[in-house]
Amino acid sequence: MTAREIVIRPVVSEKSYALLAANKYTFRVHNEANKTQIRQAIEEVFGVRVQDVRTAWVKSKPKRRGWSSGKTRRWKKAIVQLHPEDTIELFEGQDIG
Repeated sequence: MTAREIVIRPVVSEKSYALLAANKYTFRVHNEANKTQIRQAIEEVFGVRVQDVRTAWVKSKPKRRGWSSGKTRRWKKAIVQLHPEDTIELFEGQDIG
């Protein structure tokens, strides 16, 4: 897997924006990626130093459309804490609302 395949997209939510104050950034990552691969991918793509990586599985939600029902797929997210001197400009200046 390449670094671009591991890091899929940033997670935009109120919780992820609250974590920015602690220099923690949240990303949706490839399901089979481990913490070491995620660390290396973030450092390569954004050119920052990573201190800590935490991963979690986001559960699928039930969805209905008329009579048919199903579920969304579950996905893996990573909360990455950066070195205090580093930031990712991708998240700066975004307005929620």
